[in-house]
Amino acid sequence: MRFIETKLEGCFVIEPTVFKDDRGYFMESFNENTFEKGIGKKIHFVQDNQSYSSKGVLRGLHYQCGEHAQAKLVRVLEGEVLDVAVDLRPNSKTFGYYESIILTAENQKQFFVPRGFAHGFLVLSDTATFFYKCDNFYNKESEGGLIYNDPTLNIDWQTPLDHLIISDKDKILPTLQNAKKIW
Repeated sequence: MRFIETKLEGCFVIEPTVFKDDRGYFMESFNENTFEKGIGKKIHFVQDNQSYSSKGVLRGLHYQCGEHAQAKLVRVLEGEVLDVAVDLRPNSKTFGYYESIILTAENQKQFFVPRGFAHGFLVLSDTATFFYKCDNFYNKESEGGLIYNDPTLNIDWQTPLDHLIISDKDKILPTLQNAKKIW
C-alpha cells in the first residue's frame, strides 16, 4: 500500500497493492497496522457505512462536531465518484481549502479524511456504491454541513451545478462563514 499525503495535512490518498491474474484480482483493502504506520497515528474504526446513488447525486458536505467528530476512510466499490474534503480546522494553514480525488472501482484508491474536515462526494458514473469507515459513531445533535456551492470554497465539482441531484437538507446548508464550528 502506498500512502500519499495531500496538500491538506492529515488527508491521504491510499493506493493498494493489487495482485491480478487470469482469475481476477486480490488486494488487502485495510490492515490496521499498515494503515496506522502509513498515516502516522492510531485510528480505531467503529462503524462501516455504505450508500448507493445514481449519476449526479451529490452527498455532502457533512461533518460531525466536538467529541463526535469523525475520521473517515472512503472508497468506491462500484462506479466512479468525485470525492471532496474541506479543511475546517480553525488553526490549520489550509483552513477553508479543499482536496478532491476521483475514486473508482477500477483504480481501487481510498481517501483518508481525518477529524476536522467536511466531506462529500458526487457520483460521476451511472451508479456508484460508496463505502466508508468511521472512527466515531454518528450523533445527530453534532452534525454540521456546508453548502456545496459556497463561493468562498469554489469547489470544482466537474459537473454543471444545475445537473446535480441534492437532498432538500443539503440544499439549505450554510456557507463556511456561517457554519457550525467543528470544535
